[in-house]
Amino acid sequence: MESTNDLSTIRIKKPKWLRVKLPTGENYRNVRNLVDQHKLHTICESGSCPNMGECWGEGTATFMILGNICTRSCGFCAVQTGKPEEVDEFEPGRVANSVKIMGVKHAVVTSVDRDDLKDGGSEIWAQTVRAIRQQSPGTTLETLIPDFAGKWENLEVIIQVAPEIVSHNLETVRRLTKQVRIQAKYDRSLEVLFRLKKGGMRTKSGVMLGLGESVDEVIETMQDLRAVGVDILTLGQYLQPTPKHLPVVEFIEPSQFEKYRVLGLEMGFRFVESGPLVRSSYHAEKHLFD
Repeated sequence: MESTNDLSTIRIKKPKWLRVKLPTGENYRNVRNLVDQHKLHTICESGSCPNMGECWGEGTATFMILGNICTRSCGFCAVQTGKPEEVDEFEPGRVANSVKIMGVKHAVVTSVDRDDLKDGGSEIWAQTVRAIRQQSPGTTLETLIPDFAGKWENLEVIIQVAPEIVSHNLETVRRLTKQVRIQAKYDRSLEVLFRLKKGGMRTKSGVMLGLGESVDEVIETMQDLRAVGVDILTLGQYLQPTPKHLPVVEFIEPSQFEKYRVLGLEMGFRFVESGPLVRSSYHAEKHLFD
């Protein structure tokens, strides 16, 4: 489909390959109960992830810290926007305790944006990483972080605790960034990833497709990510979470996702997860390498 700048009026039918099974099974129910019992926020729920049934059925989840209200209002995201509650100093311990109870071998942690905080929430981030390592020393960690509004001293806090993987999503191509990520900046996100790599981190980023980008723009974005040394790339289909969010402009064929996967490996990415239902933390445990 030809690129477009108008993301406000298009409505198209979801194809068969995007059908997702309803979450069921004992493992899913166990994780469901654990999340409720410990009052945890997971991006699985807040982000309306289509893989929640599969991941929770495997006994894993992506934990979201710093509350479930974001200070930003991205056009693609289902997480609530508004004035966040006060920081919960006990949250790192609760998350770490749940990781231990679940026996998680590779934990993924993400957060809302907290532009209301001077440190952007970086200290809670660091406390969470330390708490998980203290209670579950054998667990490896992936942190999916915000851009900290370009305050690099806050990013340095993440580098100092050195998670095994640090992820920051570019989300979309340069041309669509202002519409899709209203308060974010394309080049600032690239700078985040560059600084992480310079700090010795194994880096990862994700891009959503189907918002009106062209094939050439996707390839350019992939090249930009490789230029700052990103190791792991995820490419997935954007799905409109509610009628108030940006509509899907195009459903990308699975065959095109496969072409991007092959191209990404040729470019030098160590791992490329590319498919309609792929999300940032999908198969995250497979992205560890020596």
